[in-house]
Amino acid sequence: MIQSMTGFGKSVVELPHKKITVEIKSLNSKQLDLSTRIPQQYRELEMEIRSEIARRLERGKVDFFVYSEAIGKASSAQLNLPVLEGYCQQVKEASEKLGVALPNDWFTLLLRLPDALNTESQEIDETEIAALKQAVDNAISQLEEFRIQEGAMLQRLFEEKIANIARLLQEVEPYEKERIEKIKSRIVEALSKIENFDYDKNRFEQEMIFYIEKLDINEEKHRLDNHLKYFLETMQSGKGQGKKLGFISQEMGREINTLGSKSNHAEMQRIVVRMKDELEQIKEQVLNVM
Repeated sequence: MIQSMTGFGKSVVELPHKKITVEIKSLNSKQLDLSTRIPQQYRELEMEIRSEIARRLERGKVDFFVYSEAIGKASSAQLNLPVLEGYCQQVKEASEKLGVALPNDWFTLLLRLPDALNTESQEIDETEIAALKQAVDNAISQLEEFRIQEGAMLQRLFEEKIANIARLLQEVEPYEKERIEKIKSRIVEALSKIENFDYDKNRFEQEMIFYIEKLDINEEKHRLDNHLKYFLETMQSGKGQGKKLGFISQEMGREINTLGSKSNHAEMQRIVVRMKDELEQIKEQVLNVM
């Protein structure tokens, strides 16, 4: 079963005086592109958290956030009065110089300015560390489950598209013999229109056989059929196959393009266009496969 690189996970744990929220989301990327936002008091755990994310998620553009907020009456935040006084004085001076009215709600303005609150860092104990690690584990597990569900949807889509291409490949067969006869008739008709033109019929047949062999599509059909089967086999082998599926879809595209260039038949070319449409949808979604 394949997995998607897209996912989201969230976990909240509550301690007696603190609530810790962990969020993690991922999108497709060729490798692991990890961005973290962790409060200062948990920075000593950042490398351990990053290693765990890298081990379990492997690939994707991953954004990881930790939020910590005090609950109840406990809070380490204090109003930074010297800073507030400085801001207040500067606002008054700017008001006089610019001729702008003073604000009606001073506190709303001042508390939004940088460093208005002075937060003292506090040591975290083993209970809080364990709670944070549990929240991280839960969030990653949610994201992994999300990836599995998304992967199942992608797998059903790929199976449908591969089946459509295989069916279209079968639709080519009735036109193959008809196409050869039409090509031969067109060449004979063109030659007959040339006045006083005589040609060696044996040599003509030899050249015709050579030309028709160049238009033969049996090898392309066989290789495309093998690529379709190999895509399904690779998909069934599990996660971590995204790049391989991408390479196989490129090979499928080469064979379909060659079918189109060799077809020399309007209906066959329409079938090839439909194949390309199905393959393009595979290529778009295979970028999101682990």
